[in-house]
Amino acid sequence: MSQIGLFYGSTTGKTEDIAERIQEALGDDVVTLHEISEAENSDFEQYDNLIIACPTWDIGELQSDWDGYYPELDEVDFSGKTVAYFGTGDQIGYADNFQDAMGILEAKISELGAKTVGYWPIDGYDFNESKAVKNGKFVGLAIDEDNQSDLTDERITAWTKQLKSEFGL
Repeated sequence: MSQIGLFYGSTTGKTEDIAERIQEALGDDVVTLHEISEAENSDFEQYDNLIIACPTWDIGELQSDWDGYYPELDEVDFSGKTVAYFGTGDQIGYADNFQDAMGILEAKISELGAKTVGYWPIDGYDFNESKAVKNGKFVGLAIDEDNQSDLTDERITAWTKQLKSEFGL
């Protein structure tokens, strides 16, 4: 069994693409991908380490599959789990709610007992506000394929190296 369950929702395919690239960076045998639209509560329970991935949709909202699953999170036991997050979004077009979905999910899951890892610096981004910023950092990896796709590979490499240490891999 793999050591990390990566749960994602993707409407346009960008978040799915990033999830696959993160899986490749950490190792196909280390990470198992789960599309949230097909996931069940028991899927979360088989992992001590999780990665949660969601694009911010519309004006600071969860992607539709995550929005539908959100109430189900209350039924998952996250105590003792270590969770990293990444999100995709557009910092220019949606500067007032960049990466809000990542922040919404992190707030809920940490409230349910999970430990958050994978904090990411806000340096190099140009946005006004975000629910994903805590103590001056993003709660996870912020990806902007619309405006900074040239930085994505470098960010994934640095973040997955950080996660290997934080997950104890």
